[in-house]
Amino acid sequence: MESLKEIIDFYHGKKVFVTGHTGFKGTWLCKILTDAGADVTGYALEPPTIPSLYALSGISGEMNAVTGDIRDRDGLREAFGQARPEIVFHLAAQPIVRASYQDPSYTYETNVMGTVNICECIRNSDCVKSFLNVTTDKVYRNREWEWGYRETDELDGYDPYSNSKSCSELVTHSYINSFFREQGIAVSTARAGNVIGGGDFAKDRIIPDCIRAALRGQEIVVRNPYSVRPYQHVLEPLFAYLLIAKRQYEDIGCADFYNVGPEESDCVTTGELVTLFCSQWGKNQKWVNKSDGGPHEAGFLRLDCSKLKKQLGWKPRWHIEEAVAMTCKFAHVYEEYGDIGQEMAEEIQDFAGGSLHKS
Repeated sequence: MESLKEIIDFYHGKKVFVTGHTGFKGTWLCKILTDAGADVTGYALEPPTIPSLYALSGISGEMNAVTGDIRDRDGLREAFGQARPEIVFHLAAQPIVRASYQDPSYTYETNVMGTVNICECIRNSDCVKSFLNVTTDKVYRNREWEWGYRETDELDGYDPYSNSKSCSELVTHSYINSFFREQGIAVSTARAGNVIGGGDFAKDRIIPDCIRAALRGQEIVVRNPYSVRPYQHVLEPLFAYLLIAKRQYEDIGCADFYNVGPEESDCVTTGELVTLFCSQWGKNQKWVNKSDGGPHEAGFLRLDCSKLKKQLGWKPRWHIEEAVAMTCKFAHVYEEYGDIGQEMAEEIQDFAGGSLHKS
């Protein structure tokens, strides 16, 4: 596989459109792209949390940031038409399982019709060569078995969030078969495992909950310490996304459906993850097992990522211990009112082995 420097150099001068740019993953992705010298347009609602990584990063001054709702087809079409992108990353979503139980209609409108809307923009364009729809590992019908799900397994998410992402996949498949293949547009979906990393302030996610409790000097409450998830640092899937979009841009034969997750050894229980966090955080941080009687969430979920490794040569770089350590490091910078944009740049450099530089 090409080096991370080769991947990032590819984006210099490219016109890139990112939906959901104000979110956790979207901000990190735009930071990588703008530092690479890409011409980036983002389309998203205002940041979903206060505080937000987007505001703290200072990224808005380095890109064309458009405030808009992915459900607004006319607004999206106008922003898309002005940007005329070559490459599109679709990250806009309602991403929280618990929130999807509270407002399933909004979740489906955003995650399904939002996908239809961006696909319509691409279908009616003459500029897009590469499109990546970012979904989730939760798109699969979860049978709670011990081996990893493969891309050929059944799509049938249980809860409204997971199911809406399954639908997003099916929408994408239909547009490929009905339009994009004939138009010569390379399209892939990426089904990523759970991500952790600095700057995630979302509710009902385990690492942000850990950091909030630690900063308050409180015990961490863990709802289900025995659930198994493929945890990975946020930079892992982002660089995989960049690789997929690059390779299919160069060779449409690389367009496919890809799982993006950590090594098998890094699929840990939530309890093990929080124990690692407490060890890295220090200050005698502790956690307690306390279910709050919330809605159903999967107990066991792993991905088989051999396809991405074999076809594109991808391999994870940071193991779970490093991912947690970097997350704690970022949180301490935030705690001490440090330069978040600089911290992001340094972590990207560390991940890439010091091979990247701002173009």
